Amino acid sequence: MNHLKGMHHVTAITSSAERNYEFFTYVLGMRLVKKTVNQDDIQTYHLFFADDKGSAGTDMTFFDFPGIPKGEHGTNEIYKTSFRVPTDAALDYWIKRFDRLKVKHTGIKETFGVKTLSFVDFDDQQYQLISDENNEGVASGTPWQNGPVPLEYAITGLGPIHIRIEQFDYFKEVLEKVLLFREIAKEGSLHLFEVGEGGNGAQIYVEKNVVLPPARQGFGTVHHAAFRVEDRAVLEEWIERMNSFEFPTSGYVDRHFFESLYARVAPQILFEFATDGPGFMGDEPYETLGEKLSLPPFLETKRAEIEKLVRPIDTVRSTKKFIKE
Repeated sequence: MNHLKGMHHVTAITSSAERNYEFFTYVLGMRLVKKTVNQDDIQTYHLFFADDKGSAGTDMTFFDFPGIPKGEHGTNEIYKTSFRVPTDAALDYWIKRFDRLKVKHTGIKETFGVKTLSFVDFDDQQYQLISDENNEGVASGTPWQNGPVPLEYAITGLGPIHIRIEQFDYFKEVLEKVLLFREIAKEGSLHLFEVGEGGNGAQIYVEKNVVLPPARQGFGTVHHAAFRVEDRAVLEEWIERMNSFEFPTSGYVDRHFFESLYARVAPQILFEFATDGPGFMGDEPYETLGEKLSLPPFLETKRAEIEKLVRPIDTVRSTKKFIKE
């Protein structure tokens, strides 16, 4: 069985695509590599922020469902998303940057022997930066070369997601026996699992939590998390495997930028398995990635209708020069 290769992307919900674009571009210095729509709800923007080249394992994506209420954090949710930075020193830079830009954060802490910095955005979406100092395992991506953050401190990809779960024993069994993760450490109620080559890019934190009420999805919460598979052939292996365990799944889905399978692996926990390719470079040149509304071929015939449904957002950056601070 071909193992999962680590994180592919995390998809969350925002109250404002415009503010989300500003935060990820000008505060976090991540590159918008695709501005498109939710393929199942064409009135909803789907923004993809990633590394310089839109590499698998580096992207955080957002829906802005019209009229959706604010979510509530609790148990049975993908609670927090991590972003990798190169060194411990990078976290010191980010504290100064967050203080200057008035981003709420916790200060530097240590989790499983690794330095982290937790913070939130305007929706109370939960994030953390995690240091790759001394990290081994899945390689990270390439920082946005023309972004506002010095390259030696910039975000390079996704780190561990943090999941809160009520039925921990059940979920541990799913991770180990079905998804082929292995538990490698424990701190109090927090358990560290990894898969494949391991390291920050292929780990998840799982917190047993029977105190909080169940989370309620809405803006400010994560919709699903995706894990990397090599290609269509390996994806078909995972489709067969998940079916053999009788999990409810989407079956094969072609998302144009990658091919996918979705599976509900625990109450309110939706995982996706996504291929590394084709990627985001097929319909836009490198220099202007994310600047136009990109649609997969099967939606291109509805472009006029879609452009009336979604408000214009100016995402042109190729004509701007960012000063690295």
